[in-house]
Amino acid sequence: MTQTPLKLDQIDRNILRALQRDASRSQRALAEAVGLSQNALWRRLGRLQDSGLIRGQTVRLDPEALGLGLTVFVMLRTRNHSKAWLDAFRKEALGIANIIDIYRIAGDYDYMLKVVARDMNDFDHVYQRLIEKLELETVTSLITMESIADSRDLPL
Repeated sequence: MTQTPLKLDQIDRNILRALQRDASRSQRALAEAVGLSQNALWRRLGRLQDSGLIRGQTVRLDPEALGLGLTVFVMLRTRNHSKAWLDAFRKEALGIANIIDIYRIAGDYDYMLKVVARDMNDFDHVYQRLIEKLELETVTSLITMESIADSRDLPL
């Protein structure tokens, strides 16, 4: 089911841009940044949250500072497209903390995973767990050399 997008005006877009840049600001500072009173900002934030457009607030961490200097995109192809297989895949993939993004995709592969690891040995543990627990036709790993843009803000 496709959700109808919330109608956003320029002030809503300004609020969302400001939150994407820094969600840790106080409501007072955010209200000043977008030219609203705190009460008006509070009402708009409530509407944006109630609509599901704002799904929470998180902090972006530096993976390298945490010793997770290796990022690998793993492309998976399977012959089994049953609900049971998908449920098992979902359970297994979500159970591996190093897998931080999971996508079902169209094209030559069925799934794409973003994996962060300390090093190649750490990544190999993730790889071995995937191939041991899941029936897969093809697994291709793409090792990143440099992150040019990671976690960019959504265009508003």
